[in-house]
Amino acid sequence: MSYAVEPGRDWVVRPMESSEIGLAIQWAEQEGWNPGLHDADCFRVADPGGFFVGTLRGEPIGSISAVRYGEHFGFIGLYIVKPEFRGRGFGYRIWQHAMHSLVGRNIGLDGVLAQQDNYRKSGFQLAHRNIRFQGVAPRTRGGPMTDLAELPFEQVASYDRQCFPAPRDRFLAAWIAQPDCIARAAVRNGRIEGYGVLRPCRNGYKIGPLFADNVHAAEELLNALFARCAGANVALDVPETNAAAVALAERYGMKSVFETARMYTKEQPAIALARMFGVTTFELG
Repeated sequence: MSYAVEPGRDWVVRPMESSEIGLAIQWAEQEGWNPGLHDADCFRVADPGGFFVGTLRGEPIGSISAVRYGEHFGFIGLYIVKPEFRGRGFGYRIWQHAMHSLVGRNIGLDGVLAQQDNYRKSGFQLAHRNIRFQGVAPRTRGGPMTDLAELPFEQVASYDRQCFPAPRDRFLAAWIAQPDCIARAAVRNGRIEGYGVLRPCRNGYKIGPLFADNVHAAEELLNALFARCAGANVALDVPETNAAAVALAERYGMKSVFETARMYTKEQPAIALARMFGVTTFELG
């Protein structure tokens, strides 16, 4: 049944309350996105004012995140409208609100490939695809790696900034310290050569980020993380432009299950894609 909706009365887009981020994560689970068990807490820390909910006559029916990083970058994710309310323009209204909140910034997103044309209408241009590889973690011996918590945080954050378009220290600190996750670094002569994080999800585990100077360090980290979840389902999101990362995932029997389009509204950030063997998260970049 169609009916008139009066903006500002029947229809409102507003910042999420802290507890409502968990609702968006629940919707993401229903969409089959397999979020992490502690994603809501980590996401909230990244930018408490960067999450929005659309309500129709008081009922939450849609969500979006528009997280601000630094002074010049933002990232959109968690763009969901409950199935029974789709096709009525509510999603676009939430989208407009999120875009307005990031005006002036270079905005990134990981969108489904079929929606690229719609994103282009909002000024986004394709940078590259990200490929989700999934499989069963093999039983590996896993060489000695350094616990990330043993390293000075600034050293970890400095490495992260080579692979992400803006500082994200608050998020990063929460991400590597979340309950039940494994965070390891490859260190040589006191210098970080890479780091990786394994986190528990609704189904199995995800590895992300997996950043490394070269494929040798990435493989050492991957083996160390596999050793902590052997026999479980595990996913790794790989930039297609990093051929060594794609080959590494395939070498361990992981299969491509879907792809996203990494897009930006301005120039592609000057980040070290050759060091990106695994994206942190499609929702927050």
